Amino acid sequence: MAERKIRVLVAKPGLDGHDRGAKVVARALRDAGMEVIYTGLRQTPEMIAEAALQEDVDVIGISILSGAHMALVPRILELIKANGQEDVKLFLGGIIPDDDIAQLNKMGVTGIYGPGASTEDIVTEIRTAIQKRA
Repeated sequence: MAERKIRVLVAKPGLDGHDRGAKVVARALRDAGMEVIYTGLRQTPEMIAEAALQEDVDVIGISILSGAHMALVPRILELIKANGQEDVKLFLGGIIPDDDIAQLNKMGVTGIYGPGASTEDIVTEIRTAIQKRA
């Protein structure tokens, strides 16, 4: 029996309209054999959490370049926990100041990637996180 593909929701919350990085990562994940659902731009935390629930994803990948990560990420984590999805891993990419990384990790963000991050590293770290969960 074939192993179930890792399902990843890629989302752009808030008013940030720059999605090239999100699309590059989505393509790399798809090329690595993962099933990718891209929600598009201007998603609310509620829309992201609902899509994650409806699509039964293993991972949520958030791309934020607007600086609103300390407001949006805690809300997304709160909503997925409220949905009973504590096992869903959240990865974050974008412009994240070093001072915020430790706090985001403490909140429950599994991986954080800045500009120029290796897509191979992202793929490997998602696979590792899902294997540890199982």
